[in-house]
Amino acid sequence: MSRRKKTFPCGHKGYGQICHRCIQEQSTWEAKKQEKNEWQSTFANDPIDLRNLPKNVVVKARSILDGLADHRDYREFHGKRLRHDRFVISIPVTRHYRLICRDQGSFVAPEMVISHEDYNVCKPGG
Repeated sequence: MSRRKKTFPCGHKGYGQICHRCIQEQSTWEAKKQEKNEWQSTFANDPIDLRNLPKNVVVKARSILDGLADHRDYREFHGKRLRHDRFVISIPVTRHYRLICRDQGSFVAPEMVISHEDYNVCKPGG
């Protein structure tokens, strides 16, 4: 006597009482959703908004922000003062992103991370 495959309501075929394929996909989806929620919750601790940036840029920007919070010199991160406004400091995060900071005298206050294209547009004489 041979067994017959049955068609589950989801459209998959199998021998069991439940569709194991759909259960595996659902558990994978839930794990990804939980990982995304954990990643989103890390943005609450950032001094500036980093939500719309790629993950590698966020990780690198956070390391630079932590260094600045520990009163490390911005030049350690290859930061430079802008020519038109010497109080504005540009620190390269990656090839395509810059961290813009403002010199407050005793410390450097981060303002935003912008793409290199936006950075080139906003600075005069660039």
